[in-house]
Amino acid sequence: MNIKIREATLQDLDAIVVLFDTYRLFYNEKSNVEKGKLFLEQRIKNKESVIYVAENEEENLVGFTQLYPLFSSTRMRRMWLLNDLFVDKNFRGLGISKKLIDAAKNLCQKTDACGVSLETEKSNKIGNNLYNKTHFEVDTEHNFYFWTNKQ
Repeated sequence: MNIKIREATLQDLDAIVVLFDTYRLFYNEKSNVEKGKLFLEQRIKNKESVIYVAENEEENLVGFTQLYPLFSSTRMRRMWLLNDLFVDKNFRGLGISKKLIDAAKNLCQKTDACGVSLETEKSNKIGNNLYNKTHFEVDTEHNFYFWTNKQ
């Protein structure tokens, strides 16, 4: 199967939002296509993230990854947060996730960033296996904390 990886544009919005909503459902969030579309539209228009899509031979979108820019003060360089990675269940096992990760790594190199960061649940065996295979290293030296705004 021939899969093309490319950067998403506003013309892709309707197709991406379907994948995005399915991705959110996977993480036990409620479906909200309208809000998801607005969220993605703002990220693209404001250049607040970079979204790569996987397109099959029929020009249907079958996967995506979304990266957000961050900065490292100690390294004094940009870095990227690979926040979202999703492939339609009918297209899994074909190496599409690896291709999307390669696009993220290429973005890192193209922007002279110091690296790509991501997180996944320890119980996500498929994801953890994928990230090890694509040469991400587990950080066992640091604790990561998160504060939730409950307003």
